[in-house]
Amino acid sequence: MMKPPLEILFSPTTGIELIYSFVIIVCSLMIYHSTKEAYKLSSYKGLKYFRQAFLFFAIAYLFRSSIKILLMFFDAKRIIDVSPMGVGIVSLFVFLYFSSMAVFYLVYSIMWKKWESQKMKGYIFNGIALIIAFIGAFFININLLIMLNLGVLAFASFALSSIYKKSKKKRSLFVTYVLLFLFWILNVIEIIIPDFLQSVQLGIYLISISLFMVILYKVLKTIGN
Repeated sequence: MMKPPLEILFSPTTGIELIYSFVIIVCSLMIYHSTKEAYKLSSYKGLKYFRQAFLFFAIAYLFRSSIKILLMFFDAKRIIDVSPMGVGIVSLFVFLYFSSMAVFYLVYSIMWKKWESQKMKGYIFNGIALIIAFIGAFFININLLIMLNLGVLAFASFALSSIYKKSKKKRSLFVTYVLLFLFWILNVIEIIIPDFLQSVQLGIYLISISLFMVILYKVLKTIGN
């Protein structure tokens, strides 16, 4: 059953969703564009993957907001119930793929020097991201999807710890990244099971925004120096 469009548009829930997605998308695009000149001058591959990660985050959160609005518009509990034309499923697939790639590229931006065969790593990451997206969008296997995402979190945390464990100055960045990955997973779970995290939804949004703003601040501070 569809809800009246005006009721959805002017509801507090829609307003919170739009503000949340807008802030995340703007932060991600600012990070992407503010590092453009630095990458042109240095051609540093790590910066290339870092920039692409936040471009992917921007795309992912754009589709995430569309999924949330579709769920509210159709008063649906699952995205699979939203549209017979498959709009919701396609949006979910794109969100899962690009958000997974964003996490992989963020790790890759730090680890690329240590990992051999860069092109092969790119194919592996794309393959895993596609598997996650297919399972989440077409098979709706929630338990397997959560296990895969927790596996990605464990992999990302382990990879980053191997770089940052010897540097006290970089530990704060390590903590920021790990928390970013954790709250990314919570965002995924919230899309798949909309009512599961409803009681702590606002807290997730505020912490997610804070993490993106911290990274943006660090980027702008570094570029400014």
